Amino acid sequence: MASRKLGEQKRELRTVLVKRLLTKKRKYSRNTYICALIQSTVKKILEVKRPKSLENPTDGDQVPRLNGSVLPPLQYGFLYTPKNKDYKAPDGTLPPLLVKAHGGPTSYSPNTLRLLIQYFTSRGFAVLDVNYRGSNGFGTQYRNKLKTKWGIYDVDDCCTGAQSLADEGQVDKNCLCIDGGSAGGYTTLACLAFKNVFKAGTSLYGVADLEALVRDTHKFESRYIDNLVAPYSEETKKIYDERSPIHYVDKLNCAMAFFQGDEDKIVPPNQAEMMYEAVKAKGLPTVLVMFKGEQHGFRKAENIQTALDGEFYFFAKVFGFEPADKHMSLDIKNLKG
Repeated sequence: MASRKLGEQKRELRTVLVKRLLTKKRKYSRNTYICALIQSTVKKILEVKRPKSLENPTDGDQVPRLNGSVLPPLQYGFLYTPKNKDYKAPDGTLPPLLVKAHGGPTSYSPNTLRLLIQYFTSRGFAVLDVNYRGSNGFGTQYRNKLKTKWGIYDVDDCCTGAQSLADEGQVDKNCLCIDGGSAGGYTTLACLAFKNVFKAGTSLYGVADLEALVRDTHKFESRYIDNLVAPYSEETKKIYDERSPIHYVDKLNCAMAFFQGDEDKIVPPNQAEMMYEAVKAKGLPTVLVMFKGEQHGFRKAENIQTALDGEFYFFAKVFGFEPADKHMSLDIKNLKG
């Protein structure tokens, strides 16, 4: 009885909350997220800027309609513009843009409250969170587009999104950067190695060598890459090599930061070290932060904080502005000025 009564109270509270949101339009707009912890009372209502949903045409295969006509292929993403109630950008300036490539790679970036994104938007960056072709959440057909196309469609969509916003005058074309972890780190490295769109990038335990990944990955995902690239064999080895950024370090021409765990078994540390040494040898700004005792993905709070603050610090130094947070310092090689 007590459990049933508590359930009824929760339902009544939710009903009251919804009615208040619908009737008090002046207080809660469509640009408001309501984050409510419902036990016996609403604990907190948090307001943040809602992202703009983007659907941009891309090059590639077309999307068929039921009536037989076709639509241009699409890419999806969420654009978060800078917002800080205490600060305003100088007149006549455009914000730098950070493109985020999610992991998976057949994962999904939601438009829910994510403090890692608010970290950058509160410091003056626009953030484009891309759900490239192959992401889930947009239907089976869209998800299946990445089959055999990993390293192609994800790269094209991230670059197209950034270039479109720059061409529209929404962001500074000279301050385009990208980051990603794991599979998103691979997309980041591929964008920087195979395209000429971004001025800087950050790889967090990113895959640089697909052949090494398919050889050493854990059993659960041992056949995952067969669908994303091709079943590995002597005949398909060329495809793996062609899509591995580690074989094209000579094409790198922008600043790059690397954050890596020294006990990573999925992406061995030597991949980040090789990429770092190649960028440094070319005289480009670069930094490598190797976290002792960390594996694939950072677990320690202090390392998560260092990676986040370090990435922002790196972009600030590369783009020539002074970061507001004064506690961070990295040994960036080849940094001029």
